[in-house]
Amino acid sequence: MDKEMQILHHIRHNPFISQQELADLIGISRSAVAGYIAQLTKRGEIKGRAYILRDEGLIACIGGANLDRKARGKQQVRLHSSNPVTIMESCGGVARNIAENLGRLGCNTSLFTSIGEDKEGEWIVQETRKHGVDISQVWRLPSQRTGTYTALLDIDGEMVVSLANMDIYDALTPEMFADKWSHIAAASAIFLDTNVPEDCLAYIIERCREEGIALFIDPVSSAKAKKLPQRLDGVEAILPNREEAELLSGMTIGSIEECAEACAKIRERGVKHVIVTMGELGIYYQSENVSEHLTPYPTEVVDVTGAGDAFVSGLLYGIVNGESFERACRLGLAASALTLQTEQSVSPLLKADQLELTVEQYEKER
Repeated sequence: MDKEMQILHHIRHNPFISQQELADLIGISRSAVAGYIAQLTKRGEIKGRAYILRDEGLIACIGGANLDRKARGKQQVRLHSSNPVTIMESCGGVARNIAENLGRLGCNTSLFTSIGEDKEGEWIVQETRKHGVDISQVWRLPSQRTGTYTALLDIDGEMVVSLANMDIYDALTPEMFADKWSHIAAASAIFLDTNVPEDCLAYIIERCREEGIALFIDPVSSAKAKKLPQRLDGVEAILPNREEAELLSGMTIGSIEECAEACAKIRERGVKHVIVTMGELGIYYQSENVSEHLTPYPTEVVDVTGAGDAFVSGLLYGIVNGESFERACRLGLAASALTLQTEQSVSPLLKADQLELTVEQYEKER
């Protein structure tokens, strides 16, 4: 076993081991240990304080965790009028939904978000933990209310309007992320949504670029997409919907050809892969050497809420399991199809074997 492997072996067993202790165990000088550690850190094998090691299977999800309320019309919704509805509550938030989806798919996942010290916040983190998500790094802010998201759906499940109270995220600062960076950077991939403030987005993007960590961004909405910096160098992939892609590219998208042009403009900002979700038209993805339009897998649509988050989850599941972007996109479409079949924002049907089976079944039928 060479010296670097020996150092990693001892650090895995004791992340707080000192350089002198390592030197004594391996039989080299402390300065030689420091040199090896510097090289391991530069290569990304060791991250942050206390020699926290990068976990090749870990996905860190950063962003929103809210209480979701969905009001579904019992008949066609009429604006400026009273509408009879049925109401259900569930855990929501883009980053939280994706973390739970990944947990259901068997991925090693951690969540970085903020909640208030209220019953809604505590319910959200406890429900999320049930699915194997590490919630130990969640900020609990006593002076804030946990975020809420309320959606009005038509009788056919299509969204009419949504209302978001996300003031709690304005309390997050780059310094707070810096304090937790050793835990964040231990991940092999990071998912980031734009619920966090503009300066935090810039800080996370820059640190991921500097440290070579794969970063995946969901712009969440066209309004929140404006918070992203102009340069997105080092970002592995961005996943806008059509409206968000129009804002990011500065052009209207009325066809697949125009979508391809918009993706090229977004890639000029430095991002490697652009994947545009287009609802019933499917997805279009583009990288330097590959581009493809994929239509959605056919399914019965019960509720569209959460389908976009499910797509991202399936994609990330594929990426951390070594799949190509093309294959990962198909896994994302399968996750989206399974979620469309249920009223829940996070589908109980979402399991790794079901995801693979769905891709296999639908690809045979194409």
